[in-house]
Amino acid sequence: MKLTPIALLAVVQLAASAAVKLEDDDMVDSDDWSVIGQTGAKNHFSYGEETQGGFTIPLYLKNGLDPESKRKRRMERSRRMKSFAEKPLSNNTAILTNVKDYYYYGYIGIGNPPQKFSVVFDTGSSNIWVPGDMCPSNACNEHRRFNQSHSTTYLASTQKIQIQYGTGFIAGDIGTDTVQVAGSLVLQNQSFAATSLEDKTFELPRSQFDGLFGLGFTGGAEGNVRSPVDTMLEENKLKEPLFGIKLFRGSERGNGEITFGTYDKSYSSQLDWIDVYGNIFWATTMEGIFYGDEPQNYLYGADKINAESGSLTPQEKARASRKALLDTGSSLIYGDPFSLAAMSTRIGANPLSGEIPCSAVASLKPFHFVIGGKRFSMNPEEYIFHDPATGICEVQWMPVSEYLWVMGIPFLQSHYTVYNIKDHRIGLAKMK
Repeated sequence: MKLTPIALLAVVQLAASAAVKLEDDDMVDSDDWSVIGQTGAKNHFSYGEETQGGFTIPLYLKNGLDPESKRKRRMERSRRMKSFAEKPLSNNTAILTNVKDYYYYGYIGIGNPPQKFSVVFDTGSSNIWVPGDMCPSNACNEHRRFNQSHSTTYLASTQKIQIQYGTGFIAGDIGTDTVQVAGSLVLQNQSFAATSLEDKTFELPRSQFDGLFGLGFTGGAEGNVRSPVDTMLEENKLKEPLFGIKLFRGSERGNGEITFGTYDKSYSSQLDWIDVYGNIFWATTMEGIFYGDEPQNYLYGADKINAESGSLTPQEKARASRKALLDTGSSLIYGDPFSLAAMSTRIGANPLSGEIPCSAVASLKPFHFVIGGKRFSMNPEEYIFHDPATGICEVQWMPVSEYLWVMGIPFLQSHYTVYNIKDHRIGLAKMK
C-alpha cells in the first residue's frame, strides 16, 4: 500500500512495509561512476551538457531487492548503462529516475573539486542541504557527507539553520561554495547547509538520497539565504529564466526529464499559464474540484464564496480561498479532510482508508481541479494507485491541511510543468 504521510514542502517518508534495506553492494560508491554514470566515465563529474542555454541533470535510482533479483538487476543495469552511455543526452534533456513513484532524485556537486551528492529536486522548498562530515546522526553516517576542508572555494559562516518539514527535521551550518547542478551550470556563490543533525526520516532505507535541492524562491528559504533558482537568475546562467519537469509514472515509460534554461517546445501551444501566489513557493489558488461532467464543486466552502461573499466571516473566507502548491517533493495529493472525504465517497472509496475495489476503477470518471482559474484533469488510473504486491487499489490523496492543498507527484505525473522563475508563472499541459 502507498502509505506516505509525508513531508509537506519536503521529502517523502516511505512506509516501512514498502521499504527494503539496501545492502552494501547496492550502495553507490561516491568515487565509482562506472556503476551509475550515464556517460560511463569513471571518476568524472562533468557529465552534463550545455546546449543552447539549457542544462541537463541525469538522475538515478538505487534498488533494494532480494539477492537473486539484485544479481539479475545488476546484470541488466550494466547492460543498459553500457547501451545508454553510447547515446548522447538529447537537446537539454536528461534521464530522470523515480523511486517507486515516491520521489525523484539526482546528483549535484558542491565545492572545488566537486563532492557528489544525491538530492531530491524539490519545488516545495528553497534550501540546499547535504550531510555534514561532523554530523553524528545515523542518517548522516549512511550517506555521503560534505567535507569543507576538501574544497578550496568553501566559505564558512557562523550562521546555523534548522528546518522542520511535514515529517523530518534537520539542523546544520550554513556556508557558501560553488554548486554544480549540471556540467556547465555552476553556481559560483551559493549558500547551502551542511547538516549537524538529521532525524530518522532521512535514514536508509526510506531515504536513499543524501539531501535536498530546493527549487522554490528566496522568500521560502530558511536562514535568510538566496535560493538556487534565484542564484541562477542573478548569475545569468539560463538562456530562458525557467525550468521544465516531466515525471513519468512507474517504469513502463522510463522515468522522466528535468530541464534548465529551456523546455520541451512541443508543449508550447498546450501550456496553460497560471500566476504564482506570492514569492515563497510554486503556489497558486484553488477554486474548485469537479467529478466528470457533474456540477457539484467538491472543494469544501467554495460554493459559499460566490453566493455569500459579502457575508462570510474571515474564517469562512480563508477556508474558501484555498491555495495549491505544486510540490515535486510530496508523494501524494494533500488537502482538507472535508473535500477529500466527499471525493472518496463519490467514487465509492472508503473515506478513512482510501481503499476502493479494483474492479470499480474502469467505470470511474476524471476529477477536474480548477487551479489558478484553469481546469486540469486526472483520469482514474492517475488518481487511483494499484499495488501489484497486495492487489489493493486506493486513492492518491490524504487529508493534512484544511487550507493548503499540496499537488504532489500523482498530479505532476499527469501534467508537464514549466516554472518561469522571472515572471512567477507556471505552465501546465497534459502529459502526452
